[in-house]
Amino acid sequence: MTSVTNSQREHDPDLAHLRLLHLADSALPIGALAHSFGLESLAACGLLTPAGVSEFLRGYTEEAGVMETVFCREAFRLAGPNALASERWVEINQRLTALKLARESRGGSAALGQHFLSAVLGLGEFPLVRDALAAARQAQSVVHHSPSFGLVAGALGLDEERAVLAYLHQSLASLVSACQRLLPIGQSEATRILWNLKPALIDAAARSRVTTIDDVCCFMPLLDWGAMEHPALTTRLFIS
Repeated sequence: MTSVTNSQREHDPDLAHLRLLHLADSALPIGALAHSFGLESLAACGLLTPAGVSEFLRGYTEEAGVMETVFCREAFRLAGPNALASERWVEINQRLTALKLARESRGGSAALGQHFLSAVLGLGEFPLVRDALAAARQAQSVVHHSPSFGLVAGALGLDEERAVLAYLHQSLASLVSACQRLLPIGQSEATRILWNLKPALIDAAARSRVTTIDDVCCFMPLLDWGAMEHPALTTRLFIS
C-alpha cells in the first residue's frame, strides 16, 4: 500500500472539496442561524409571506448576493503566496461597511466574519488568517463574513469559482432557514425553494466576475428598512 504524506495530501482536490463543504456548512459554529438580516421585521408586518419568499430571495440574490460575492472575490485574491496586504484587507472591509446602510446588518455581518475567522483558526495554523484578524484589530476595523470567507478560501488554495458559489449557497440556505422559523413553511417547501434558486446563484456569481468593489451597488430599501426596524419589535426570535 502506498502511503501519502501530509504535504502531498494538501494538494489533493478531494481534500480541497471537503474543506470547502466544511467551511460552508451551516453547522460551523459562527452564529449564522441567529440572524435574519431584517426578514423578521418584514414577516412580522406581513410584507414577507410564504407565497412571496421565493421571489424575495431571488431579488436578494440579484442585489445583495452579487455585492457580497464581489467582496468575497476581492478578498480571495489577496491570499497569494506573499504576506497579506493588510491595508487593502482593511479597505475591503471598510468599503463593505459603507455599503451596508442598516446598523443591524453591519453588526450581523461583522459578527459572522469575526466568528468565521476565529473558527478557522481553531481548525489549524493559518498565518494569513491570523494576520487578517490582527490587521483589523490594529485598524479598529470590523471583518465582514463575505470577505472573510473569500480570504480563507484563497489561503487554503481552493478554487475561486467553487468558493464563491459555496458562499452564496450557504448564505441563501441560512435565509431560507430563517424563513422557515418565521413563516409556516415546511421542510419540503424550503428544500424546493433552495433547489429552484440555484440557477440564480450561478447568475449572481457570473455577474460578480465582471464587477469590482468600485462599481458594485445594492438596492434593497425594504430589507434595509426591515433591519432598521428590528430593534423595535415587541418580541424577537433573531439578533438581527
